[in-house]
Amino acid sequence: MVRLWIALGVAAVVFYIYSVADCAFFDRSRVRGLPKPVWLLIIILFPIIGGILWFLIGRGRRKSSVGRRVTAPDDDPEFLGKLRVDRDQEERIRQLEKELAELDENGPDDQTGRRDG
Repeated sequence: MVRLWIALGVAAVVFYIYSVADCAFFDRSRVRGLPKPVWLLIIILFPIIGGILWFLIGRGRRKSSVGRRVTAPDDDPEFLGKLRVDRDQEERIRQLEKELAELDENGPDDQTGRRDG
């Protein structure tokens, strides 16, 4: 019987430490219900019950892509930002091609003004 109590005590201490560490290092934007410092206080003051409440209520789940809301491309800021970057890159490429074409037309000039040919 004593071994059972020791095993339960060790399990409770491990659960307590894991609950505190998990709450402390958990992403703040995914915490539900109460602010993160309040959850830490609850876990510290009520070790077993606080840890159970943390895992059942406070710890948010990962956002899955299954329930992701589909938006039209013109409403998606990420898509629009990508278009803006692509347009800027195309403009830079056009400008560089224009400069290279001008250099090809003029040819390389040395200091005497002669063209190599």
